[in-house]
Amino acid sequence: MTEKAYAKINLTLDVLNKRDDGYHEIKTVMQTVTLCDILDVEKEKDILIYSDKRFIPTDKRNLIFKACERFFEFTEIKSGAKINLVKRIPVAAGLAGGSTDAAATLRALNRLYKTKLSDDELCKIGATFGADIPFCIKGGTALCEGIGEKITALQHVPQMFVVISIGGEGMSTPVMYADFDKRTNLAYIDNDGMINSINKGDREGIISRLGNVFEEICIDKRPFVSVIKKLMLENGALNAIMSGSGPSVFGIFESRKMAVNCAEILKDKGYYAFHGTTV
Repeated sequence: MTEKAYAKINLTLDVLNKRDDGYHEIKTVMQTVTLCDILDVEKEKDILIYSDKRFIPTDKRNLIFKACERFFEFTEIKSGAKINLVKRIPVAAGLAGGSTDAAATLRALNRLYKTKLSDDELCKIGATFGADIPFCIKGGTALCEGIGEKITALQHVPQMFVVISIGGEGMSTPVMYADFDKRTNLAYIDNDGMINSINKGDREGIISRLGNVFEEICIDKRPFVSVIKKLMLENGALNAIMSGSGPSVFGIFESRKMAVNCAEILKDKGYYAFHGTTV
C-alpha cells in the first residue's frame, strides 16, 4: 500500500507567548504542497523501516516508528508493519518532513488494518508525539493554534505555483524558540488579514500577507535564507518567505513556467529547489 506524505509551508507564523510548561503558543496558517515523501506499507510481525537515504534513522528516533507504536497501542492490534520510505522532503527545513511521514503512516495503517478510525481519532493519536502531525493528517489549508494541535480548517486557497529552496544546513526548532525568547520588536504577522483573504479567495491578499516571525532570527544564523529570498524576488516571485522555523524559503509565482525558470536558476547557483503547487 502506497501513501503520499505532503510537505507543508507556513503562509503565516507568529509566536504569541511561552507557556508555564515551556512550550510556546503559536498562531499559523499552514498549507500543504505537492512536494512529498512516498511510503510503501505492508503488514509485518515487527516494525521495520527502510529508507533510500542512509542518513535517515530507521529505529525509534524516527517518527514513523513512533506512529506505528502509538497506532498499535491505540487499536490494541498485536502486529507490526514494514515501511519503505522514499525521502524527498529536506530534513530540518521547516517543512514538517518527519511529521508528515508520521501522519502518512497513521493513515496507511488505518487503511491496511481496516480499523476505520476517523481523521479526528488519527489526529488524537498523532498529537501525543508531534504538534504538526494533526495538521499533516488532514492537510489542505488550516489555522493552527496552541502548540499547533488546535486546527481550524479554512477554505482552500486558489491553486498557486510555488518554489521551495534551501541552501545548506538545517535549523533546530528549539534553538529558534530559545533565540525568539531573547528578542523584541519582531515582525508583525497579519494572521487575521491572511484568514480574511483566504475566506474571500483573494489571491493577491494572500500573497501580500505572507509572514514569518522567525525569518529575521534565522537569517542571522543561516544567511543563505536572505540570498535565496532575493533570488526568488529577482526572478519572478510575487512574494517569498521562510517556512516554519527554517531555513527553507518558498516563493509564489504567476505561472508554472516562471516557477520552473526560478527553480532552475536556484539549482544553477547550487541550491536545492523544488517547483510545484499548493494542494
